[in-house]
Amino acid sequence: MTALNTEFNLGPAGDDVYSALIAAHEGLSEEASARLNVRLVLLLANQVGDPEVIRQAIAAARAGLAGADGTGGKG
Repeated sequence: MTALNTEFNLGPAGDDVYSALIAAHEGLSEEASARLNVRLVLLLANQVGDPEVIRQAIAAARAGLAGADGTGGKG
């Protein structure tokens, strides 16, 4: 079983990747932006290809939310 790598792994390209992510959302409606995120997550999950690592990533992302319901603890 492979463990999820949560260490910074993009090197000097990190800022460029972040800029590309932000630019991809420019001009999109909230709904289209959400659809873009879903498509991107599925493409990256396919690239990872390890269901256990993907489950670990989901758990880590979920744990990073302030409230378990994603409302920042206000819901």
